[in-house]
Amino acid sequence: MGVSVTIIVLIISLHLLAFVFAIGAERRRSEAKVVPDEYDERTFCVYTTDASTVYGVAAFSLLLLSQTVLNAVTRCLCCGKGLISGCSTTCAVIFFILSWTGFLAAEACLLAGSARNAYHTKYRGNFVAHDLSCATLRKGVFAAGAALTLFSMLASILYYWAHAKADTGFWEKHQNEGIGLATHNHGPESDKP
Repeated sequence: MGVSVTIIVLIISLHLLAFVFAIGAERRRSEAKVVPDEYDERTFCVYTTDASTVYGVAAFSLLLLSQTVLNAVTRCLCCGKGLISGCSTTCAVIFFILSWTGFLAAEACLLAGSARNAYHTKYRGNFVAHDLSCATLRKGVFAAGAALTLFSMLASILYYWAHAKADTGFWEKHQNEGIGLATHNHGPESDKP
């Protein structure tokens, strides 16, 4: 298997789109303010837009799609054809582990940030306190997801390149094996007339 420019462009594009959505989610985190109720002395939290939840879920989905494409092409390192033993295979295994580590960490940040932001924006509590503090998503959760998305992109590209270099393919693996009909003995010497 050779390195396909189409696969590399697809993986980079999906990762970069996920990065852009993660940055958008960080910039559009919901803010909250305490508002008094006009009919009684209760106060409640009013949250701004829920856009960062949508951006976070979009980044999560794009990153998942990119990892699915990569692992479908390379057959997840363990289900494909044999790899030539050597430095390329070692690099492929290392970058495979780094790719999955970055992917899982980025997905955890994006999913947790989206879930927490959705919870906060849908939550509307009535309190009788005067110094009410409205909970919001901690700053930097989506930014961490964006940084881990870039790390995952780099590890994925290096994994794909090392895997393509170490992939033997069926023909190269079996090219020296012959059918062997000419050298095979078909029976004992006494059977000949």
